[in-house]
Amino acid sequence: MKIGELASLTGCPVETIRYYEREGLLPEPARSASNYRLYAGSHAERLRFIRHCRTLDMTLDEIRTLLDYHDHPRQPCNAVNGLIDEHLAHVEARIEQLQALRGALVALRSRCSGEADSSQCGILSALAQPAAEEITAHRESSHVPGPHGSH
Repeated sequence: MKIGELASLTGCPVETIRYYEREGLLPEPARSASNYRLYAGSHAERLRFIRHCRTLDMTLDEIRTLLDYHDHPRQPCNAVNGLIDEHLAHVEARIEQLQALRGALVALRSRCSGEADSSQCGILSALAQPAAEEITAHRESSHVPGPHGSH
């Protein structure tokens, strides 16, 4: 099948298929006499595997590792478990970051009722102030210990 047919079959854009080829995730297909790429069913299966991994927000390096285990089925799968455990920890950390972001946005939103001119907007005023991370970083970088080494 040609690349357009593979794209239709898998729901994957043509440019993404070409990208996965360049990245070495998809093997290079055979070529027709007129130099068209000719894909097999194995390409569609591999592309579905890659796309499933991408829906789980896995990186290309993680996908490469999983494909290596998939392609060499005699390897022990404990490393696959480890990769998933690491990815899960990453996802959990991102969830915590997103919850903190949500809290910051809720607090920011509570600063404005929308009743005044934008010159009086509490959100705009708060955004003009340094972020808490900037203040903390500045304090830590400019800290000079007192005469007894304490503050």
